[in-house]
Amino acid sequence: MQTSNESNERVRQLNDHVQMHFDREWFEELHGRALGNGPWDGWTMYKLAYETEQAGLIRSFDELQCLTHLPGLVPMEHQLETARKVLVDMRGRAILADEVGLGKTIEAGLILKEYLIRGLVKKALILVPASLVLQWVRELNQKFGIPAVAQKKEYMWVQNDIVVASMDTAKRDPHREIVLGLEYDLLIVDEAHKLKNKKTTNYQFINELRKKYCLLLTATPVQNDLKELYNLITLLKPGQLGGQTSFQANFVVDKRVPKNEEQLQQELSKVMIRNRRSDGNVNFTKRIVRNIPLQLSDEEQALYDGVTHFVKGRYEEAGGDLGSVLSLVTLQREVCSSRDAVFITLVNLFKKTAEDSPLRPKIWELVELIRGIKANTKAEKTMELVQDINDKVIIFTEYRASQEYLLQYLKDHKITAVPYRGGMNRGKKDWMMDLFRNRAQVLVATEAGGEGINLQFCHNMINFDLPWNPMRVEQRIGRVHRLGQKEDVNIFNLSTQGTIEEYILSLLHEKINMFELVIGELDTILERFEKKTSLESHLAKMILSSASQEDMRRQLDDLGRSFTMLKSEVEQEQVEGAGLQRMLNAVGQTIQTEVQP
Repeated sequence: MQTSNESNERVRQLNDHVQMHFDREWFEELHGRALGNGPWDGWTMYKLAYETEQAGLIRSFDELQCLTHLPGLVPMEHQLETARKVLVDMRGRAILADEVGLGKTIEAGLILKEYLIRGLVKKALILVPASLVLQWVRELNQKFGIPAVAQKKEYMWVQNDIVVASMDTAKRDPHREIVLGLEYDLLIVDEAHKLKNKKTTNYQFINELRKKYCLLLTATPVQNDLKELYNLITLLKPGQLGGQTSFQANFVVDKRVPKNEEQLQQELSKVMIRNRRSDGNVNFTKRIVRNIPLQLSDEEQALYDGVTHFVKGRYEEAGGDLGSVLSLVTLQREVCSSRDAVFITLVNLFKKTAEDSPLRPKIWELVELIRGIKANTKAEKTMELVQDINDKVIIFTEYRASQEYLLQYLKDHKITAVPYRGGMNRGKKDWMMDLFRNRAQVLVATEAGGEGINLQFCHNMINFDLPWNPMRVEQRIGRVHRLGQKEDVNIFNLSTQGTIEEYILSLLHEKINMFELVIGELDTILERFEKKTSLESHLAKMILSSASQEDMRRQLDDLGRSFTMLKSEVEQEQVEGAGLQRMLNAVGQTIQTEVQP
């Protein structure tokens, strides 16, 4: 071990060999400039340095910092004002209650991005319907540059900071325990009107979650009862409206009739933002609907008649028991779509039927009828429409076999088309969307294409076959007719005459008038109707029990009248609850007034 003297000697020896020089010119130059008060640098460099400092200044807490980080996004003014109000006035806890189509997702993305940039949010949870998980992830990634992930495995709750998941997944074991054990800086809940009943597991789960900031997104914060509104706001900010007893006493005359409206509206404006289409901030393009009746070929009609006779025969044998033959009604709908769709169903039915069953030869007779069909009336008309449109088109079909047939048919006619369906993984769905946007003219989608994708770059849609549920038709249309669509949207509905398709189109277009109804009215009317039975079951029973086409039309007229009555009931309730609607609209008016320059 060396002594200190030995160490010092070693250092002296090293210094003798190392020559060190100190350059003091910089000091002398700096000292000279200091004595003469400059010059310090060139004027150009000074201006650049000054502008750099100016650009980095945060002049006001109210100023959104995220906009400089979003070069590819141009938010609308009402979306920017909503984000500012949530940040400044509501301290990150708000109900975003814009009417349908005004971009609540964009507003939530702006708020999340702003909090991330300011360092106020690190861990966020976004709970949405399962069908919208992919859409939320894509929008946050692409539009906002936010590294959100779709929850797939248990470890992702902890490992990833920004997770998008369905409510059903998050609230069930083993995920529930993990999620409730975490602390979130921000919670976003889409379709939050599903939390209106505090007795539900959804409400209780959200109430237990530990969160600093919270956004609830819903276009219908109250539908039937002021109690729903109270529950939502209590979930967001407990005590904002007092206890339930005092809320009833101070603000409720009847479940849909408020009192002390001005005071209640002031309380709501502290936690709720509602932008409306009628405020004139957003102009939606038109829907141009064309119904195209088609006559089946003789061979197709023979198959349809044969299938109809077969299905009704099974219904009569079952003594009018709808449940035992409901699945067979699908055969009639498939015939109207394509021979390929009905062929697969018939073959599967043949395989499941006992070898000694008298049904087997009857099923095989129908299979033999399929062999005689050489063309598809609908496909021919679809091709004609696609060629006439000469632009991007999305075609919706109910059946996978019809999708495959259309893809091949279009390919044979030199039309570039790509598929979109539920069985594809997320990566492949994204790939199909990119191909449709950049290369293909046509997207052929099954029902999976009716949810969770945005196709504003396309404004032509063909319903190759129509679902029986009007809300599913509206979901399809909503893929193209939404905020950001710059063109009028053309909707072509194909229907085969003398078949159940003709009845369905008559119901949707004439009896329900769904293409003109706003989404809020449509889902309310359907909800009332389906308290007794589903619309699809009701239609199936009508089709199976009708003795003739005239009988079917009579029953359809009766069904149409029942929808008209329900529509009148809903409108009457809106009149009775005018104070409630007036109050909700006043929240929107307050916001509009406050943001005027």
